[in-house]
Amino acid sequence: MGKSRARRFRRVPFSPTGSEPRREVEDGPEEEPAAELLQKLQHPSAEVREYACASISRLLQQQHVIPAFLQRDVVRCLGPMLLDRSLAVRETAAGALRNLSACGGFEVCDDMVTQDIMTPLVALLKECSNGLDANQLSPKKRREGNKNYVEDIANETINLLWNVCECNSTAVSIFNKEGCLEAVLHYIKKFSTNVDLAISVANCLQAVTEDNPDLLSSFSASAHQVLETVMMCPESTMKHILLRTLIAGTIWNIKETIPPGSLGNMVNAILKIFSESLAIDAGETIIRMNEAEKNRLKPAAGEETEESEIDVTDNCAISEDDGMEEVSEGKGSGEHDISDLLPSDKWELKEVTALLMAQQTALEIIVNMCCSEDPSDDEWEELSSSDESDLFMENSYSEGSGLLMSPLCLSAEVHSAFLNNLIPKKILEKTAFPNSAAVDICMHNAAWKPLIKK
Repeated sequence: MGKSRARRFRRVPFSPTGSEPRREVEDGPEEEPAAELLQKLQHPSAEVREYACASISRLLQQQHVIPAFLQRDVVRCLGPMLLDRSLAVRETAAGALRNLSACGGFEVCDDMVTQDIMTPLVALLKECSNGLDANQLSPKKRREGNKNYVEDIANETINLLWNVCECNSTAVSIFNKEGCLEAVLHYIKKFSTNVDLAISVANCLQAVTEDNPDLLSSFSASAHQVLETVMMCPESTMKHILLRTLIAGTIWNIKETIPPGSLGNMVNAILKIFSESLAIDAGETIIRMNEAEKNRLKPAAGEETEESEIDVTDNCAISEDDGMEEVSEGKGSGEHDISDLLPSDKWELKEVTALLMAQQTALEIIVNMCCSEDPSDDEWEELSSSDESDLFMENSYSEGSGLLMSPLCLSAEVHSAFLNNLIPKKILEKTAFPNSAAVDICMHNAAWKPLIKK
């Protein structure tokens, strides 16, 4: 019936099915680098510590390697690195723990909380929040690609926090008690200059506000104003559509804090955002963005071979002193960033991915809106086995709307907003078979192929 809401896990290129049971195993090939890299975390050189964190981060993307690191207390080793005196080390350490939480699964996230990862994580979260304004880059420096370490660390921190809170109720309780909401809301104020950070925050907010009544009292009028400002941002990029969709879902989660007189307007605003997201033809967008990518890459095609040879030499320099691969500035996060898996030059693909995620999120929230006050499993079983079930199905098909729903299951505000924003019609349109031309593009392009699953 769509009423069961399993917690959505992070989107990663691997299946986060959980880590293998811890067991004593003979040292394999992955055991040696695990021990060596964890030892390097104590090196006095910040460059060596950064290299170790980045290397661990890459290895932790491989599930079969994770047990070797867990046996060597990788969480307790990396935890202190979140507060390292080097900003680069903090970023790569947060990225490594983020990969561990995403690729290790629910059991690993539980272990991370048990091993007190939340203490340094919350400290880093608040420290980054305090440093956001002090480290604000000018628009000119942003265009020139200058790295803002504080915002990049904040992005890794928020994604790690999202992962563990989505998997572990103790982490959510700590989020509540430590007043993390204030810091998180401060991050999202950067949505006009750093939409990627804002999207990470919105994902985290949607996770921590779901079924969390203890957090509701923390949402003051100013907090609502921040969320509403983001939800009403006029930008039309696919990333901003995703951002608005996620924030709309967060506001739905905290609807109990909205004054009754404003609830109807807010529900209508939420469903308007979902309707606008679902109205976009994903197939046509894929075709258009793929063509835009081809046109953008044409001028550089002739220079690609020569430049790639130079890049290989420059970016893979080996230090003669200690044999360590140097991580060039501004490059570290891209290699271990789970949510930003795509290379920086794949902005068209990122836009399409953001659109598909926005539409999927909108559909999931719509289902939850319809089923938020469902009866228990036993009651559903009793209803489905009774003679009343057929009558219920017959009467619940709303004429002309194409959606199974009963006014008795929805509040008047939600029912009215559904119809005003043509939600049933938009949902039916999404059941059509995907655009064949768009599917063909994805099938013949390795980078775009993962879109087929979405």
